[in-house]
Amino acid sequence: MRTCCIYAVRMPSAPPAATDRPPATAKQPPAADRVYTHVKQGVLERRYEGGTLLTEGELAEAVGVSRTPVREALLRLEVEGLIKLYPKKGAMVLPVSAQEIADVVETRQLVEEHAARKAVPASPQLIARLEELLARQKEQAAAGDLAGAAVTDRCFHAEIVRSGGNEILSRLYDQLRDRQLRMGVAVMHAHPDRITKTLTEHEQILDALRSGDAEAVVGLIHGHVEWFSHLARGEVR
Repeated sequence: MRTCCIYAVRMPSAPPAATDRPPATAKQPPAADRVYTHVKQGVLERRYEGGTLLTEGELAEAVGVSRTPVREALLRLEVEGLIKLYPKKGAMVLPVSAQEIADVVETRQLVEEHAARKAVPASPQLIARLEELLARQKEQAAAGDLAGAAVTDRCFHAEIVRSGGNEILSRLYDQLRDRQLRMGVAVMHAHPDRITKTLTEHEQILDALRSGDAEAVVGLIHGHVEWFSHLARGEVR
């Protein structure tokens, strides 16, 4: 069996060099990137809920940086539509609006239903990948990891979209990822019993893909996404 071990050869008469240096440590991401990741994860995982006011000082202290990279990170997050900056006050986490939900759901249905038709007949690789993701989501649900289950949910649907073979549609769908995660986590927290129904519907979608029934896959995806629209409109502010 081939191994990846690398052995160092030491010359018996050679003393340690005076210029020997300790092993290099992993380089941290830039300060602004660390703030950006911290805030974004907090918003997506609902540690920072809609309406929360974030101040530069609090974020700088939480991440361990100065205020300058905090400002840079907040500007990026405002462009992405997650926060609204208020000069000399801070940044408010924007609530999910009914219009945003409607727009995301409409886009999801257009992209996912089109991709589902192209995905049939499903390849063995797609079936295996969806089986893996479904098993992971079941484990996360059992452990109460709603944020993790929401991420896996997005991966499940994204795999079907990618299998359609249209790279432009895949990139468009990926741009919805953060918005979908935020909405999905909100709905799961409001209705934790929904995860059981989600798993059942994913199982049904997978069975329809195995059987090669394109119209059944499309119908199941439509109902799966449409349910989310009706519930989220009433539950997410």
